[in-house]
Amino acid sequence: MLIAIAFYLFAAITIASAVMVVAARNPVHSVLFLILAFFSAAGLFMLAGAEFLAMILIIVYVGAVMVLFLFVVMMLDIDIAEMRQGVLDYVPLGALIGVIMLVEIGMVLGVWVFAPEAATAITSPVTPGVQNTVALGRVIYTDYIYVFQACGLVLLVAMIGAIVLTLRERPGVRRQSISKQVARRRADGVELKDVKPGQGL
Repeated sequence: MLIAIAFYLFAAITIASAVMVVAARNPVHSVLFLILAFFSAAGLFMLAGAEFLAMILIIVYVGAVMVLFLFVVMMLDIDIAEMRQGVLDYVPLGALIGVIMLVEIGMVLGVWVFAPEAATAITSPVTPGVQNTVALGRVIYTDYIYVFQACGLVLLVAMIGAIVLTLRERPGVRRQSISKQVARRRADGVELKDVKPGQGL
């Protein structure tokens, strides 16, 4: 019963925070709700017995949200000084999200402490004695290796696209032109001078 309550609570918070990521007009609020969505999804993974995926979701994706926020600041050209002036306006929302995260941590710990049968109640085709990390690696790098590589290419394209979108042309900045360097001739860079004795250039 406790597992079901925790599951529905985590699922409801995940869906609600995901909706608020799209609906929030302030990019800072969207980032905070995105962190909450990742954290709630990690709680669902913990309840499912996939602790490795839960830790990866928190360590990697929540850290990546900070990079995403950096890209948002760069793309929207937000004035950082002006944002710092109103930093106290975000304290109530940040405190609320922090309290929800603490409650979720308490619920995850409570489920595993007060319901020790949760680990045995989960139906999983994993061979007994095999760790989740080993089983996940075997599945990804054998059955889904092409899909895994395709996901890597999608992430690479997304990273390049973000860099291209944030790249701005600045007047007066000298840039490298490889075509001009390759097409450069000896006469363009070397000039012979006939210096007579006793005279300088």
